[in-house]
Amino acid sequence: MAAVFVMKMIVQSTCAAKDIMDMVQPSLPTASSALPCPFSAGWELIKTVELPKHGSDARLIGGFSAVAYQRQHDRLWLLSDSPQGYLVSFTGLRALLKTEQRSLRGGHRLMLRDPSGALLPEGFDGEGLVLMNDQAWIVSEGRRRPERRARLQRFSLRNGHLQQDVALPPAWQEREGQGLASNKGPESLMRTASGDLVLAAEAPLIQDRAHAGRDWVRLARLRPVAGGRPEPLDGMAIGPAGAAVTHKLGLTELLAMEDASAVLALLRSVSPDRGWTAQLAVVQMPASGRAAAPPIQPLHRWNLLSSGLPAANWEGMAWGPMTGDGRVSLVMVNDDGFSSLQRNWLSVLAPVHRPGCGPDQFAF
Repeated sequence: MAAVFVMKMIVQSTCAAKDIMDMVQPSLPTASSALPCPFSAGWELIKTVELPKHGSDARLIGGFSAVAYQRQHDRLWLLSDSPQGYLVSFTGLRALLKTEQRSLRGGHRLMLRDPSGALLPEGFDGEGLVLMNDQAWIVSEGRRRPERRARLQRFSLRNGHLQQDVALPPAWQEREGQGLASNKGPESLMRTASGDLVLAAEAPLIQDRAHAGRDWVRLARLRPVAGGRPEPLDGMAIGPAGAAVTHKLGLTELLAMEDASAVLALLRSVSPDRGWTAQLAVVQMPASGRAAAPPIQPLHRWNLLSSGLPAANWEGMAWGPMTGDGRVSLVMVNDDGFSSLQRNWLSVLAPVHRPGCGPDQFAF
């Protein structure tokens, strides 16, 4: 069982401009360093830390729905789905994993603002996060109302100001009998090796029936350089028909790799009989939306709770520091729902590599 440490926040009333502006687009790992080999070897839980319930400003923090890691600065950015959207940064993960220090160093809270600098109106519900240099792309859920639509937006990491607002595909928009269900909008956002952004709905759209006995979700791709609206991609199967409703099964995160045509997908569910589940799946990277293409099926699934991950509402994951033996770690965060009965966890896993494994094992 991984040791659990209570994280100590270190008050930082001010942050040097260089700390915020010195952003470098994170690189993606290779499949051979990031995936278990063979797949059946699974994942090793390296460490779990309990995140604080209050920030350096003594205000409540939590609801962590996404995480991003900047390797050059050993900095984690956590996105909260608080109605008043914000990011919180922590440093020292690499040193923590090397046991060179006992806790992470807590940073400031970066509030998200409109283009004029005013705080965003309550109801933001941020769910997915990608960093690109000094920019943060964030996808948020909606409530099927014009003032609470799901959105894909770009913010400055210098001051939190909104810089770009991208409309979601027409099929995702709320209309009679179609669109994203309330509070079932996009929760995952990833950057591909080519620099594109891929987002996915958490659950099936209202108009999407189960295919071949499986619930499935829609994905879309945005080319930030080209601009415009995200283009549809092939759908992805997430589980048995009806599971998205009966077990609140949803796709909560995606992660790409540098040299593979496959991605990792985090699937979370909860039900009265089973409690929380957390499954990680490797799936073929969806192609551009082909007419009547069947949803993509997972190539392999892992039950992360069997690796020792605490039972919780796991929603965010990111590639973390390299381990001493050359594996890439996987950082995960959960959403505590701002409940005093739940904890803020940050867990770090690494793929298990058996003898005889090499890059040729990962041809997708």
